[in-house]
Amino acid sequence: MTLLGGYAEPRRTRRVWSGGLVALLAELGFSEGAARIALTRVVRRDLLERHKDGRRVYYRLTRRTLSVLEDGDRRIFSLGRTVARAGDWTVLWHQIPDDRRVARERLVRRLRFLGFGSVQDGTWLAPHDREREVLDLLRELEVTAHAGLMLGKPSAGLDIGVFAARAWDLDDLAARYRAFVAEFEGYADERARAGLDDAAAFALRTRLLHLFREFPARDPELPGEIVPAPAGRDRAVELFHHLQAALAPAAQRHFDEVTTP
Repeated sequence: MTLLGGYAEPRRTRRVWSGGLVALLAELGFSEGAARIALTRVVRRDLLERHKDGRRVYYRLTRRTLSVLEDGDRRIFSLGRTVARAGDWTVLWHQIPDDRRVARERLVRRLRFLGFGSVQDGTWLAPHDREREVLDLLRELEVTAHAGLMLGKPSAGLDIGVFAARAWDLDDLAARYRAFVAEFEGYADERARAGLDDAAAFALRTRLLHLFREFPARDPELPGEIVPAPAGRDRAVELFHHLQAALAPAAQRHFDEVTTP
């Protein structure tokens, strides 16, 4: 999904040749068998549509995937770009029955990507007003009848910072930001990127996208007056925006070349 979300433009109409996708995944270290199994699974999950044109197979993003990617882009490209201020928090609780387990699992994945942390089984907390996003998500998954939603402010009589450390692993988050900076800092200088051919630029940008897109699911962007921003986030965000744009032309050329039969 990182590949298609990052390179399949225009998203709504672009069809991508399956042989090219398998070849690109091989460049990233995946066997042909693993790549084809993965493609089959995402088709079954209604994330890709499969089309045949003669003997060739092509894939296109589904409406559901387009919606998920649009939400994801907003979270990924806005992360760390504004100063988080104290305001309404969102509390969601749900009791989705076992026969709706797939919907429950999808709900959990999307909640984490919206910055929610798990307080206890079936109860989730976000330090921002996420009412619109959550209501849309509950309707999409058809589980509105099994959920409750509330907006409010933390009590000033409690140390919310201590509570937040239980809902989110903030030490691990800071370590991941530092590791991200350590891995990509060396490419910030244009001279360091000059020796990259298109294939190397593609591999580097794809890893950059793949690693950074994990941060919205781990970083709740807590208000600074409650918990200071994690060390390394500002530099990680700066590096991400700089490098994904700088590497895009060469990486896109490689993607287009390999996925064209």
